[in-house]
Amino acid sequence: MKIRNLKITMALMFVTVFAFAQNKDDKRVMKDAEKAISTLKNSDVGLEKFFSNSSGYVVFPNIGEGALIIGAASGNGVVYEDKMPIGMADMKKLDIGLQAGGEAYIQVVFFETEEALNAFKQGNFEFSAEVKAVIVDKGASKNVNYNDGVVIFAKSKAGAMADISIGGQKFNYSEF
Repeated sequence: MKIRNLKITMALMFVTVFAFAQNKDDKRVMKDAEKAISTLKNSDVGLEKFFSNSSGYVVFPNIGEGALIIGAASGNGVVYEDKMPIGMADMKKLDIGLQAGGEAYIQVVFFETEEALNAFKQGNFEFSAEVKAVIVDKGASKNVNYNDGVVIFAKSKAGAMADISIGGQKFNYSEF
């Protein structure tokens, strides 16, 4: 009986360790995402309501963007549901227009409803030119509401970008 219980316990431990194991890059992104959440909350205390009341959110702690007429951006992030990490995401952006420069920024996408979060997790989630990110600054979140169950906030980290363009963002999600 004791040996059987020991075997079951060991099997459960191995399953748990391997089921929730992330590679080194994922762990780095997760650590960066936690820092980004702190940075965002310190920059605008009104964001706390979105972190507390949303069905889920994706934090991209390091998005890099560059452009000269044609622009591109990409970044990796962490997907949270009920304030717990449930998977990883990546974002790719392509646009064209009057733009030049380069920058690094934090982006967080909040999902108001379970349906909006599930649409993201199913992998067919894109943002078009009509969706705009709110720039995080003291009090910027005060009068912001969800649009079709989604709201985006961004905070510049470094660089400068002049941008009048049209394009879109494409996301991919992978569960732990």
